Amino acid sequence: MQAAAPHAERRKITENLRTKWPVRMFLDWVDELSLAEKLYGIVALSVAITACVLIMSVQSARLQGGYRQLAASSGTAAIQIGRVNALIYAIVMESRGIYMSTDRTTVKHFADELLRRNHELAEATAELEEAMSGNGQFPPFKERILQFIDFRKELARRGTEIGPASARAWGDNEPNRALRTQLNLDLEELARNYHERAEEAAVLRGLGQSANGYLFLLGLVLLLFAGGNLYIVRHSVIAPLSHIIETSHRITRGEIDREIPYAYRGDEIGQLATAMQSFRDAVARTFELKQIELAVTEQRDTALADLGRFSDKYFETKWQLTAAIDCMPAGMIMLDSKATVIAINERYRKMYWLPETIKAGSSLQEVLQHGVDSGQFAGDAAEHAAAIVKRISKREPTTVEVTLRDQRIIRIQETPIDGGSWGAMHEDITEERQRQRILKRTERFLATLIENIPEGIIAKDARNLRYVFVNRAAEEMIGMSRAEIVGKTARELFAPATAELIERRDRQMLAQGQQPRPIIDTMDNPRRGRRTVAVRRLQIGGAEDDSHLFVSMFEDRTRETEIGPQDAAPPLNQAAAPG
Repeated sequence: MQAAAPHAERRKITENLRTKWPVRMFLDWVDELSLAEKLYGIVALSVAITACVLIMSVQSARLQGGYRQLAASSGTAAIQIGRVNALIYAIVMESRGIYMSTDRTTVKHFADELLRRNHELAEATAELEEAMSGNGQFPPFKERILQFIDFRKELARRGTEIGPASARAWGDNEPNRALRTQLNLDLEELARNYHERAEEAAVLRGLGQSANGYLFLLGLVLLLFAGGNLYIVRHSVIAPLSHIIETSHRITRGEIDREIPYAYRGDEIGQLATAMQSFRDAVARTFELKQIELAVTEQRDTALADLGRFSDKYFETKWQLTAAIDCMPAGMIMLDSKATVIAINERYRKMYWLPETIKAGSSLQEVLQHGVDSGQFAGDAAEHAAAIVKRISKREPTTVEVTLRDQRIIRIQETPIDGGSWGAMHEDITEERQRQRILKRTERFLATLIENIPEGIIAKDARNLRYVFVNRAAEEMIGMSRAEIVGKTARELFAPATAELIERRDRQMLAQGQQPRPIIDTMDNPRRGRRTVAVRRLQIGGAEDDSHLFVSMFEDRTRETEIGPQDAAPPLNQAAAPG
């Protein structure tokens, strides 16, 4: 009889709702329908509303597709029109560069840039033609573009082969200006045309938005209909079925005196309740208890098997993680948010001579206290721990270097880990720092040696023959400061005959590979006059290297040549013009 209480409560709520006229009429009509009629009616209305939604979706997709097509074509064409206009302007600027140039080298530079821009303009025009396929305004525009390109090619040819004046006479005239003006008008007309197409796309977009609005309204109607269906199904089907199912469970537990609800109904739910009454009377209590016992036993066995598999997987994963951590080349330590050790590898233990008593679960202060006690670093362990915790609380990756009392240098890379944990990689970089100090000392030694030897030494970049290094002796012999020499070629520093001689020796150097024996040349120096120099040349690197250099070591033998071999004094640091 207790089971009838929820049912009576539901009936009371329903009767209260029925006192209101529209709800009462609707509920009376629904209650008179069978379950099949209710479900068929719901399915029919759902199909009708879904069909409307589908039709509006197709219409919306069609409008959106038209909008996207128009917007894409308009946008592409507008971009290409802007690109063509910019390239035309760039070509005109390069043409003016040719007009204003005074030497052939500058003219050649502007002419090459103009031809490159011409090629880009031809490519941009082809892409614009593809974007504007079917537009009748494009063929005349394309013809004028091709005339413009041919005209500028001829301008570049005249500028390089004849001269800037000829190029200016060819390009700065009324036909050229008229063609440029017409191209500007064409570009404006094309831009205006595609602006109109963009407006058409905006109209399609508005229609699409309207269709989306109607689609939203249909979706809202469908949602409301689904809510009504949910109420009907829950009130007329699910709630009674749930109540009957609950009663059946109580019967299986031995409560045979339970009343079966909804037996008074004349629909399928009432038929189900009547069948449940027959079932209740036919089922034996002993059979139900055995079934329950078997089910519980099976669930227990399954749970035990799952627990065994999970334990095996846990230990396997833990072993793999421990092995991976111990194989790291650097020392590693992981801490949780409370500065307690989560994991520590063997490399870290050996680096700081940690005992076995320090392991997972130990505190960071214990680790640091061992370092203080073993004499690896000085200070208070608590203060060190507080500083580290403050640093890692910022949750930012940090790299620091620490020098231990045994002169080892340790690089520490700290990284925050999700969940508030923190990991640190410790790497011994003592040997790396020693190698860096040795390299720096060697560089200072070589620089001091080269700067103070009496023989002049200069170095050139073999790729462009520009001077990249001059020592003090070479400055004195040449008569120029290294600021005047470095970055320049021989032709920028010496007379043409001297520069030609130096470049010929450089070519010989490329062919021979090395020139350890001195070559004596007489050449003119712009600061010191005619000098006789003995030069040895060496190559450093090869053509495939970025640092391919020529190194020349020379001495001034002008005085030795003037007074004769028998009276020659040791070579002096006099002016020269070496290679």
